[in-house]
Amino acid sequence: MAKAFMDKDFLLDSPTAVKLYHQVAAKMPIIDYHCHINPKQIYEDKVFSDLSEAWLGGDHYKWRAMRANGVPERFVTGDASPYEKFERWAATLPRLIGNPLYHWTHLELQRYFDIHEPLGPDSCAAIWKKANARLKKLSVRQIIARSDVRVICTTDDPVDDLNWHKLIAQDDSVTVQVLPAFRPDKALNIDKAGFTDYIAKLAAASGVFITDADSLAEALGRRLNYFAALGCRAADHGLDYVMFSRAHDADEVLKKALAGHMVSAEETDSFKTELLCRLARMYQAHGIVMQLHYGAVRNVNPRAFEALGPDTGYDAIWGRSDSGRHLAGLLGLMQARGGLPRTIVYSLNPNDNAQITTVLGGFQDGETPGKMQHGSAWWFNDTRAGMEKQISELADTGVLGTFIGMLTDSRSFLSYTRHEYFRRVLCNLLGHWVERGEYPQDEQALKQLVEDICYNNAVSYLNLA
Repeated sequence: MAKAFMDKDFLLDSPTAVKLYHQVAAKMPIIDYHCHINPKQIYEDKVFSDLSEAWLGGDHYKWRAMRANGVPERFVTGDASPYEKFERWAATLPRLIGNPLYHWTHLELQRYFDIHEPLGPDSCAAIWKKANARLKKLSVRQIIARSDVRVICTTDDPVDDLNWHKLIAQDDSVTVQVLPAFRPDKALNIDKAGFTDYIAKLAAASGVFITDADSLAEALGRRLNYFAALGCRAADHGLDYVMFSRAHDADEVLKKALAGHMVSAEETDSFKTELLCRLARMYQAHGIVMQLHYGAVRNVNPRAFEALGPDTGYDAIWGRSDSGRHLAGLLGLMQARGGLPRTIVYSLNPNDNAQITTVLGGFQDGETPGKMQHGSAWWFNDTRAGMEKQISELADTGVLGTFIGMLTDSRSFLSYTRHEYFRRVLCNLLGHWVERGEYPQDEQALKQLVEDICYNNAVSYLNLA
């Protein structure tokens, strides 16, 4: 007999899994330590005008799916009305069997709007009306509170004045802790268009005249001090790939770029290696966690990039055979120079999972549990299969009990149900191991594992206690 559609035991295939999820995981608060939401919307307690704005605005996951279903761009990012865009999403959804977007959509409908019927062309109008009526009474802060989110780490450029973070911190009515995260990608992207313009902005924000690697590091250090004073717990680096090179002098490369000359790939790698090492030492001094994301090839469709710009759904998975060797070299150089902070490493390529865990295992310090973290299944991998693969391979070659768990990596306030999705997958996998006799039916030990992975480990790792 088929199970009911996405009922209370959704994704839970054993009595142990059901018990672990409902009695333990479902009760744990959320630490969203990496996301892309706008702190201004938290401070202003935004109320979305309709479900299309809340769901489809900026969501390149859904945009990709709609295009793949033959939806013209006018109904994706164009000038179609909000309801027309929602209609096209509703028409796409029934075809997404096996895709996490199908599950995420219905979890959000269930948890925030008490809508339990499947969304499709026939139910589109009624769900639009019911959800929008409820959305008018559901502000951003209410969504956060209903989801029991305790801490949100946004993603912020070093030149940002962090005004909204300051206002939030001064507002006693905000019940969630909203902390900035340091994202200095533009200061490293010496090979990208706009680098010299950005360096000028960084110089103005920091009050440092930038002419060489020392002054660039000083400028970033001043901005990091500012972030740290406002509670920053994490830094984040979006790398196309892991680089490790000492073939060129960073000063010379920077001066060449500031003079308006092109720099080679090897020069770029040398510059980024040097700057990452300097930043790592700063993070270590401040007690800030360093995150390294890599394995994405950006903007694969030139025509779409020209028309729509970046972050519109045209990125893909990339893999390089030297990733593990370069990761080891980079971390080793950071350590040798006295600055290897607590570090989370994510690759968009799932083939890197075991490689990451084994490389990080060579840099665990014997003092901080899980100091070097294999980050949660990310972006194209935050599917059921991707999560199971990441969790299983971390367990195979690392210590699953020190894992800091899930993050949303999202621009949507409704996406906190992804933590529920992750927790159901986690509990089901643990239950599978118990039911097969691979781990004892030790309720206290299992409870501790689930509580730690869902919440406690992140609190400790990010010094949030």
